[in-house]
Amino acid sequence: MSCLSLKLEDTNRFPTLFFSQFYRAHTVIHILQMSLPSDPENNGHMKEVPTVISLPATLFDAMADARALRVAMKGLGTNEKVIIDVLCHRSNAQRQAISEAFNIEFNRDLVADLKSEVSGKFKSVITSLMLPAVEYCAKELHEAIKKFARKEALLEDISLFGSDSETLSLASAYETNVMAEILFTRSYEEVVKIANAYNTKYKIDLKREIKQDISGRVQKIFLKSLQEIKDPTIDSDSVASAQEEAKLLLDKVGKEHSSTDENPFVNILSYAIQRRRLTSVIFQEYAKISGEPIEETLKSQVSEDILFCLLEIVKIVRNRPAYFAERLELAMRGLSTDHNTLIRIIVSRSEIDLANIKLEYERIYGKTLYGSVENATSGDYRRSLLALIGPPALNHEIAVPPIFFM
Repeated sequence: MSCLSLKLEDTNRFPTLFFSQFYRAHTVIHILQMSLPSDPENNGHMKEVPTVISLPATLFDAMADARALRVAMKGLGTNEKVIIDVLCHRSNAQRQAISEAFNIEFNRDLVADLKSEVSGKFKSVITSLMLPAVEYCAKELHEAIKKFARKEALLEDISLFGSDSETLSLASAYETNVMAEILFTRSYEEVVKIANAYNTKYKIDLKREIKQDISGRVQKIFLKSLQEIKDPTIDSDSVASAQEEAKLLLDKVGKEHSSTDENPFVNILSYAIQRRRLTSVIFQEYAKISGEPIEETLKSQVSEDILFCLLEIVKIVRNRPAYFAERLELAMRGLSTDHNTLIRIIVSRSEIDLANIKLEYERIYGKTLYGSVENATSGDYRRSLLALIGPPALNHEIAVPPIFFM
């Protein structure tokens, strides 16, 4: 299959759809070939490359797309193919414009019509695409927080510890990983927008929600991630600064801390979204002076209640696309697929760095993300995800070494 999924007979009826898909495929491949080498303006780190991009004004026609969608949903049966061809090949901002045009032209709510016409996991993909990006992240964050709170409550009620307790502990760790995925893979400015959307949608401040529903040191990690560091120079790749902080960490290794002491590893990793470059260099300097990667030290210095979360943050700082590649592989591994994770990552990263993630996935696992998703899904659900992913990665054409991503 290819992202150029329109048949020739469709091009006469919906010419904008055909040319928009061709433009997107050609442009993304061009960006991959020209922009993936290191970017000097980003201290040698690679540019983020999306798989879904905005169509230029000369190709984008919100009203034409709205009419195509209305035709696809009108009468008996639904043309899911047109829904995919339109919504999976437009940016989020353009989807909002299509929704507005749909309302103006037909006096109907596009999202409501879509919900009534499609079902199952395909419906989850389409409704996720139609939410503004920050609202979608706020929704996913809210669900993770509430699930974590329910599992913590169940853990408190278990009197005989055993497999049930262990299972719930792992489930709670899974929800903290979802929270870390949302809060630590974006810039602080983006996190602030998500927090504002959270406040608007759920009528409660995100920090207050975290205080109410999450306890212990995990709570502290997420609260610190929402606190702004005032010093504008705090994020640098200064080796001297990194060496100083790495030495402070090493000095704390093996020493006991009272319950009121702040764990230095928690302090450094909690602020990682605002100090990505510096945190990355700290990891390198720490490995030099300690003789082991920071992950090994964490396993011996922090308790299990926060270990999973901190290790996830380390992965994000080291190589964000590789982190997402691993999350996707784990979601599709085993007897059942974690469809929530699959949808969340592909939808939320498609306009950010899904092309980078595809390349890392192929480098690490020796297979394409396209092929893995194709094998793990079916029907219109499969077709929608594959449209967002785009053609298989081009590792055979572009040599991309492992690299830290900021």
